[in-house]
Amino acid sequence: MNKIPEENNKDIFILAIESSCDETAASVVKNGREVLSNVISSQIELHKLYGGVVPEIASRKHIERINQVVEEALSTAGMTLDDLDAVAVTYGPGLVGALLVGVAEAKAISYAKKLPLVGVHHIEGHISANYIENKDLEPPFICLVVSGGHTHLVRVKDYGEYEILGRTRDDAAGEAFDKVARAIGLGYPGGPKIDRLAKEGNPDAIAFPKAKIADAPYDFSFSGLKSAVLNYLNGCKMKGEPIVEADVAASFQKAVVDVLVEHAMWAVAESGLDKFALAGGVASNSALRSAAEKACAQRGIRFYRPSPILCTDNAAMIGAAGYYEYIRGVRHGLDLNAVPNLKLGERLV
Repeated sequence: MNKIPEENNKDIFILAIESSCDETAASVVKNGREVLSNVISSQIELHKLYGGVVPEIASRKHIERINQVVEEALSTAGMTLDDLDAVAVTYGPGLVGALLVGVAEAKAISYAKKLPLVGVHHIEGHISANYIENKDLEPPFICLVVSGGHTHLVRVKDYGEYEILGRTRDDAAGEAFDKVARAIGLGYPGGPKIDRLAKEGNPDAIAFPKAKIADAPYDFSFSGLKSAVLNYLNGCKMKGEPIVEADVAASFQKAVVDVLVEHAMWAVAESGLDKFALAGGVASNSALRSAAEKACAQRGIRFYRPSPILCTDNAAMIGAAGYYEYIRGVRHGLDLNAVPNLKLGERLV
């Protein structure tokens, strides 16, 4: 692992912007690990009306909020644009219209203040959230990225260098949570609601399947599990049998968590590393955090996870990732564009 020296021991202040989905966020981050402000304007209450994120509405709300969020982040940090060393922004993956709002804002600030522009991969941001509260964490380590759109098992080889060991073949874990929550009648967002309801249920009440892929032991598949839950619910309705929603939620959650942790521990063992981290929105799930912590303790593995606020989409994580890109010399021009299907490891430099 190449330890990156600080640039002439000078503090680096980065304004970071995140708008990949339904949170408009801005943050000022010092030296990649100290968060001076982290402002998030959430659209959850608005999208609840539709049972999920409506891209056109998300983009419109980003436009309405982006300037105020940036101003608040600077004010909270006690800084102005003249105090900054660079602007970092999520340019993919995500909803293209939503991404474009953040990218346009960052480019405007970069142009107006002649600041370096650094485009950041959203998933790299989630991984880098672990650096903020865990000052001792440095690559290499294994990271499980679990969100609404992604389920990746990643070997973090160095800052900005990643090897994907496994990924979902179909639904992401967070997507499965949302779909099952909708089927139970919990509504959107599904993940936190299932997490809360599962605490009241029996995780061993229903034996839902746990998919394994023979030729890819680190890969995941959750579509079969989702279908099994739907079939169970439909079967109960057809037979007139009562449905205990808490038991369904707890049993479904256990099936997801067991597979995630099992695959992650295999990867850690095979890698020979002794550090494991969680990242992404589903990393705030209490059952996953507890199971991962227990599994790591049993194996003598150091376990890292961000606070729940840093698991969700936020700009502080983009500032952390942006810092390491910045000191590696990564710069983007004013032709930087949104890349909605950007793959981890891809770069536009």
